[in-house]
Amino acid sequence: MPREWNARSYDSLPLPHQHWGTRVLEQVTLTGAEHVLDAGAGTGRDTAALLERLPRGRVTAVDASDRMLEVLQEKINDPRLDSYKHDLTQPLHLPSLVDACISIATFHWIADHEVLFANIADAMRPGGQFVAECGGSGNVARVDAAVAATLGDRQDGAVWHFADEGDTRSRLEAAGFTDIQVRLRPDPAKLEEGEQFEAFLATVILGGHLLKLDESEHEGFVKEVAARIGEPVVDYVRLEFNARKA
Repeated sequence: MPREWNARSYDSLPLPHQHWGTRVLEQVTLTGAEHVLDAGAGTGRDTAALLERLPRGRVTAVDASDRMLEVLQEKINDPRLDSYKHDLTQPLHLPSLVDACISIATFHWIADHEVLFANIADAMRPGGQFVAECGGSGNVARVDAAVAATLGDRQDGAVWHFADEGDTRSRLEAAGFTDIQVRLRPDPAKLEEGEQFEAFLATVILGGHLLKLDESEHEGFVKEVAARIGEPVVDYVRLEFNARKA
């Protein structure tokens, strides 16, 4: 089930997602007249940057979080933008096929990448470019170990899906993509010790675990995880890929 977010807290944090988004957008080839799907648009930081590159085009932004979309819609008032709530494990019934699709920091929240990629492929025109990044194999391993040590026997299944290069290539091929490039990029993010690090963990990383705990346990859980990690560094490993719809 898609999770809900504290979108305003999320948007106020010094997110590494900003340079992840820049890297994705730099790889997309656009003339300025395309229709682009932003899959997992969040609060719209990358959506706004995408619109700047599409003076004659348009963007369809989808996200599974009502709160994220509320912030996006407050920030961006543009007739070239359509935005709505959608679970990417379900087919995208768009009025027309899109010319390209981007996604930043979303797909690791979705367990079934076979269905995910097939749904995106079905929404794209032949030759359309698909550029995305998300957490990949080895992502936040230190955080994961700290969570496991904190919860012990109370840990209840994985909340992320960190795919590797080989599986991602195979899944993209099966969904009908060609010209596939896939890589894993270690990209650690350093934050300020104490309040900022704990807020980042609680808002950006640990939300799936917090949903399974009583609210009275949230603060103590986050503090213990932060203490076990030690240095306020999130050991991100990004899975980046670029492909074309056949």
